[in-house]
Amino acid sequence: MSKIYEIGGKALTIRDLEKILKENKKITLSETAINKVTSCRAYFESKLTDSDDPIYGINTGFGSLYDVRIPDEDLEQLQRNLVLSHSSGTGDEIPEEIVKLMVILKIQSLSLGHSAIQLATIQRLVDGFNERVFPVIYTLGSLGASGDLVPLAHLSLPLLGEGDVDFKGKRTGAKEALNSLKWDPLHLKAKEGLALINGTQMMSAYGSWCIMHSLRLSKIADIVGALSLDAFNCRLEPFDELTQEIHPHPGQVQTAENIRNLLKGSAMRDLPKEQLQDPYSFRCIPQVHGACKQVIDQTRSTIKIEINSVSDNPNVFPEEDKILSGGNFHGEYMALGLDMLAIALAELGNIAERRMFQLLGGLRGLPVYLTSNAGLQSGLMTLQYTAASIVSQNKQLATPASVDSIVSSNGQEDHVSMGANSATKAYQVVLNLERVLALELMIAAQAMEMRKPTGTSKVLEALLVDYRKVVKPLNGDRVTDKDIANTIAFLRETPLPI
Repeated sequence: MSKIYEIGGKALTIRDLEKILKENKKITLSETAINKVTSCRAYFESKLTDSDDPIYGINTGFGSLYDVRIPDEDLEQLQRNLVLSHSSGTGDEIPEEIVKLMVILKIQSLSLGHSAIQLATIQRLVDGFNERVFPVIYTLGSLGASGDLVPLAHLSLPLLGEGDVDFKGKRTGAKEALNSLKWDPLHLKAKEGLALINGTQMMSAYGSWCIMHSLRLSKIADIVGALSLDAFNCRLEPFDELTQEIHPHPGQVQTAENIRNLLKGSAMRDLPKEQLQDPYSFRCIPQVHGACKQVIDQTRSTIKIEINSVSDNPNVFPEEDKILSGGNFHGEYMALGLDMLAIALAELGNIAERRMFQLLGGLRGLPVYLTSNAGLQSGLMTLQYTAASIVSQNKQLATPASVDSIVSSNGQEDHVSMGANSATKAYQVVLNLERVLALELMIAAQAMEMRKPTGTSKVLEALLVDYRKVVKPLNGDRVTDKDIANTIAFLRETPLPI
């Protein structure tokens, strides 16, 4: 298995990004990318030499200063000033996994050969990634139009020997890290600062990470939901293929099939059912989980296009002999996609919390709060409290950021996407959903303890056996915070049966 991933030879996928992170791969530029980058820069430099026409951001100011002409002798200083002045981020630091993705995605976009970056500059980004020099970047500052200007400026600072970095796991100044590697700071030439800080790489890095985890969490939701179904002695008619055939949304069909497979051979399935119907949080799992799956898939498709696109400005087209100013930096696709993703994931948490509530209510032969001595003991009562607090926060986080816009740059940038806020909110919703599903697993597993000797399916019994190696059944009140943490770790690490 190769430890190196080649950028620029083919379209990048979410799966590729996941493998680069998990397998700690290094990256390199393909010959195709090198040729495109070199040719684009050569064309661009020839245009600068042959023409005195104003070109936005190259020999003019930025934003509302677009009509200020910059003398030729100041073009390099202009690019340095751009990176320095736009490094105005604040707030929490972006997690290192997201920073790594930002660097990869910036390299990917530049490698497509329409940004007029020097090969040496993009190669320094590659080398920095491989030597584990990761810039310190902050979550607050991007409006999601003109791209993620502020976060990408912080990403670019170490190229100039400025800012702070995490270097091989330790925090240090960028200049010290460059000295350790015997690298000189770069001197940006015309257009380069703009190419570096224009783009949607913060939004799309967060989005890529969220999709990686959402795909797994949507499967976990089905698995834990199936366990809750069995523990609550539910009817399985709602999962029959005929019901799905007359309402054939792909996510619904897939979810119902997953539930049928997960519960195949369950002894609980054959127990008498006194109820004619089950609550919606059980009966409508195919419809709710399925709709959420389709939003995840749609957002994944949007992000795949974005991470294989050029999103800086202006763009250079050597073969067509054009330099065009446009708006590919506008993050509306990311903003809307990540807002929808957050809503879908919040819904997976909402319905899971309702199942927990039912399992703890002392219904269908299960003791209240799943304890044998209710009153003296509170059992798992407050796990639902915790879940309720989390899903409530998710509802707040699911309020769309994309419907907001605040005018900036003296009115020149008069509509922005706020996609960076969509991205950081979606990230928190992913983490919260993981916690909610862990809480549901704890409750459903305890409910199955109360059903013994009747068991569930072989698939789910095997999962419970593995789970009980890390979290023991509740045999009396105890502190459960470590149980919650261990359950989250279990869901992250265990192989999934679907």
